Amino acid sequence: MATSAHVSLFEDIFEITAINSDGKKFDRVNRIAATGTTFECELLLDINCEIYHLKDEGEKFTLVLASTLNLDGRPDDHLSYAPNPGEPTLADNYEYVMHGRVFDISYKKEGAVVIAASFGGLLMRLIGHQRHLSNIQPDMRLYVLLKKD
Repeated sequence: MATSAHVSLFEDIFEITAINSDGKKFDRVNRIAATGTTFECELLLDINCEIYHLKDEGEKFTLVLASTLNLDGRPDDHLSYAPNPGEPTLADNYEYVMHGRVFDISYKKEGAVVIAASFGGLLMRLIGHQRHLSNIQPDMRLYVLLKKD
């Protein structure tokens, strides 16, 4: 069976540094600030806090960005989600999954890249070195998958 390493565009364990640091804007949304423990990326991620709970500074979670949920790497059509019954997917290994699109990539000094994506209005900003984020392209559709460590 394939692992997430075969289909993921990016994967790291993040440690929460703040939750709703600018105040809570929406009842059902928490904005999580976190730092990657391996690649030292900086993450801001909106999550639906009614269905998934990350609530403590210092809490760690794994984040994966993937272009498909198919374990064999087959591309998704991204128009609708219709898994084959009984066929395992990458989502089976995670607690929270969102689908969205990269809407901006900007390049900064010293090889840094800023990736912005929207998952149905829930936003993600990921800042890190280009060598770790080079698989993510402008206008790409992707999945973000989370699980607590």
